[in-house]
Amino acid sequence: MADRPNILLITTDQQRFDTIHALGNPHIHTPHLDWLADNGLSFTHCYSDTPVCMPARITLMTGQHGFHHQVTGNISQPLPIDPRGSLPGLLTRAGYQTRAEGKMHFYPARAHYGFEHMEILEDYYREMARHPQWGIPTDHGLGQNEMQPGISTVDESHSLTHWTVERSINFIETRDPSRPFFLWTSFSKPHPPLDPCLSYWLMYQNSPLPEPVFGDWSQSLEKIPAGFREPTYILNNADRFSPQLIGEVRRAYYALITQIDYNLGLLFARLRELELLENTLILFTSDHGEMLGDHHLGAKSVFFEGSAHVPLILCPPGGFTGAERGSRCDRLACLADIYATCLRAGEAHPPQDYSLDGIDLQTLASGAVRRESLVGECDDRYMVLEERYKYTFCHTGGGELLFDLQNDPYEQHNLAGDPASAAVLEHLKACLVEHVNRWHPEWVEGGRLAVFPESATAEIRNLWPGFHSRQRPDEVLH
Repeated sequence: MADRPNILLITTDQQRFDTIHALGNPHIHTPHLDWLADNGLSFTHCYSDTPVCMPARITLMTGQHGFHHQVTGNISQPLPIDPRGSLPGLLTRAGYQTRAEGKMHFYPARAHYGFEHMEILEDYYREMARHPQWGIPTDHGLGQNEMQPGISTVDESHSLTHWTVERSINFIETRDPSRPFFLWTSFSKPHPPLDPCLSYWLMYQNSPLPEPVFGDWSQSLEKIPAGFREPTYILNNADRFSPQLIGEVRRAYYALITQIDYNLGLLFARLRELELLENTLILFTSDHGEMLGDHHLGAKSVFFEGSAHVPLILCPPGGFTGAERGSRCDRLACLADIYATCLRAGEAHPPQDYSLDGIDLQTLASGAVRRESLVGECDDRYMVLEERYKYTFCHTGGGELLFDLQNDPYEQHNLAGDPASAAVLEHLKACLVEHVNRWHPEWVEGGRLAVFPESATAEIRNLWPGFHSRQRPDEVLH
């Protein structure tokens, strides 16, 4: 047991793939994620197959795709996570001390689903309520999905981001040293409200940031298939934002990521001081991304790169050496692989009849096993990703798009109407029909994917506004 590594899983919420300096973004400050990438292995094609909060977290806990565990949207009912087969449940039974710190987004909120102990966001708000002299979090009035930028109403030392790291450090300082540990440090940012502390906001005051991208299919909002516009309409109306406001949104978003990164420096430093880095496997990823104004869209739940493509870094105990150190792997990975990776490291095994979708990341990187394709499902939207091509379809309105990610990494050219790509389109569409017919046969009509009427814009605008006050801190999750 002493030879098994500690496992530290670090997740952010709503961090898109292209927001780490060492992995190609020269505009963002991420020195500690850079350190992780420079000592580890970065998977540059990792996807959230259900890019919205709760389903993605169930996938992390179960190693199963969203369509497999049958949650493809946020829900308010007990989650299909059996502690006997969950990631923390299996590691607990294998002798690990298991702890969750930060955002879990479970239902019920305090269901442990296999963890020995959890400290969640509600605990932060309870602590802050006992110390009003520290300030009142989210007193600016911005809600959980509104994208207009704001400034934190508490200082750095009392921010939720800092609290998540502080509680993680407290755990590693007071843990049971006779057992290896599994710690999930789960940040709630850069999910809205986009309210960095002032010092981080000022850090990007004069910094040029990447501008949104648009495609031949998204030059105007009206050209975008209706079903792909709905999450933006429902959550934040980012399509109405001026270029200047989108720039401010991106500034706040980058500032929140940098705030997470700088706080991670405290956690990594404490691991080193306690001589734990040499025996701790570190994994970093996010539950899904953020469109951030690309193609006139905001939020998540769609299968475009900004929403579904997420960062993923694996750093083994002590880091890699030689040619592997700081390397990148372009093989297709997904969030279900976290489960398989942690279980292999912890020498834990799911039940014999357990159906697992994930692949151990080191096995994936070695080429011993290869994922040929990935199907994603979120509400009534789908993705089929195979080799260089991505096909995405939505039942609402029947919109479909095809991209060649090798030559078009930001999805600016729709190939669905290109005769030269007709064979690829029909192949991926057939794959999707087969998938939907297996899991949702009622949504296939005459061998074709069903098409639902387009929703009226007036009916879906602002279905999920902010309106979270300090009188109900249990509803303010970010």
